[in-house]
Amino acid sequence: MNTSLLIQYIVIALIVLASALYAFRKLAPLLTNRWLASASIHLSQPGHSTVVRAFGRHLQPKQATGSCSDGCSTCGACGPKPPANAKGDAVPLEFRPRRD
Repeated sequence: MNTSLLIQYIVIALIVLASALYAFRKLAPLLTNRWLASASIHLSQPGHSTVVRAFGRHLQPKQATGSCSDGCSTCGACGPKPPANAKGDAVPLEFRPRRD
């Protein structure tokens, strides 16, 4: 196998792996946060070297701040917002009889 072809395959594999991880993180954020937290706990134990412990601290997911902008969805108050009309005021419902 040619060396340049091997390098090309490695670069393509890294790009595909990075895009798959990015998509998985966007589609399943709670699961990936759980995995990152368990990996962080395992790597941050005192028996590991300082480099491994620093990497474990780096992997630790961000904690929810409790504000409505962090998207933690723990309280259920961050539901979808109702659409606003062009004027910004409420539009009343209007019921019309069926046309036969």
